[in-house]
Amino acid sequence: MLFWIVIAVLTFVVALALMLPLMRAGVTVSTGDEGEAAVYRDQLQELERDKALGLISDQDSSYARAEIGRRLLAASAAPTGLTDAPVAPRGHPLAQLFIFLCLPAIGLGLYLMTGSPGTPSQPLAARLENPGGNLDLLVAKAERHLAENPNDGSGWDVLAPIYFKSQRLGDAELAYRNAIRLNGASAERLSGLGETLIAGNEGIITDDARSAFEEALRLKADNPRAAFYLALAQEQAGKHPEALAAFKALAEQSPPGAPWLDLVNEHIVANGGEAAVAEATPVNPDAPGNPSAADVAAAQGMATGDRMAMIRSMVDGLDQKLKENPDNFEGWMRLIRSYAMLKEPDRAVAALKAGLVAFPAEGEQGKALMASARELGLPVEEALK
Repeated sequence: MLFWIVIAVLTFVVALALMLPLMRAGVTVSTGDEGEAAVYRDQLQELERDKALGLISDQDSSYARAEIGRRLLAASAAPTGLTDAPVAPRGHPLAQLFIFLCLPAIGLGLYLMTGSPGTPSQPLAARLENPGGNLDLLVAKAERHLAENPNDGSGWDVLAPIYFKSQRLGDAELAYRNAIRLNGASAERLSGLGETLIAGNEGIITDDARSAFEEALRLKADNPRAAFYLALAQEQAGKHPEALAAFKALAEQSPPGAPWLDLVNEHIVANGGEAAVAEATPVNPDAPGNPSAADVAAAQGMATGDRMAMIRSMVDGLDQKLKENPDNFEGWMRLIRSYAMLKEPDRAVAALKAGLVAFPAEGEQGKALMASARELGLPVEEALK
């Protein structure tokens, strides 16, 4: 009921504001000459001031006084007083009727057609109790719960990865640290903390991130995510032989067809090694830029130079196919990594820029493209210009 009362009051106020100009009374017009005489008297006073200051000669002053006096006499001789001539108000009955009746009726009809007048009001507290599939409400509910129960480690466990995916990196770091403090260190929590620190530092593996991954690998030796980032830390530090050994070890420990093997192989090549082609992800001939089965077999017997030429040919082919069919997220990820590993940062940034046209930076896939570029040490800001 309160809703309808507010709507009625607002409708009345708007209608009144629109009708007031149409309801004003006529304007009274003054036709008297008293104002004209007052002007001439002011001119005489101004003339005397100019004469006293020496701004006008006695002769010119006499001529001017005579002329102003003549006009003043003529004005004084006219009938005095005010003649009120009210202007009759113009009528706008149709406009007034439209405002008073049609506007509220149209507004009410549109609301009944497109609104939900039968939906009961639901304050925020009630919506938080039953958020359904609304992720924002789920996060708000968890945040409210943690505000009341800050020592609930499981709540921080739930929020930390959500914050990370939403690019709320400061909140994600705090959530991971709280989860580790309350629930204890685990490989998953430490790896999540490490990735959050990397994302917050433009893809650079800081000392804190490296420590988190080292502890995660100590807790779980079979941890490819921590092993990859530790190898990447060696590469970023310029320790290419150590990085090559670490990436090769990760490739050897990975099961055939592991989804991270393509990326590991690219880093192996970038650090001067030979990619473990036979262990790469199973071939999908329909995916742009993927090698065919014959390509994989031929590459195993190639020399390093020939293998690199083949890789470059495949990358160029992927680039061309993405220009023809840009709606391929995995293809853009592969192309950006490939150019970065081939030490062609300009082309990698150009690929990122083209990929962000197909997958805008505001979306999840666009954010993933930028995160991958930062991880590779690319200047993401240039692609956003």
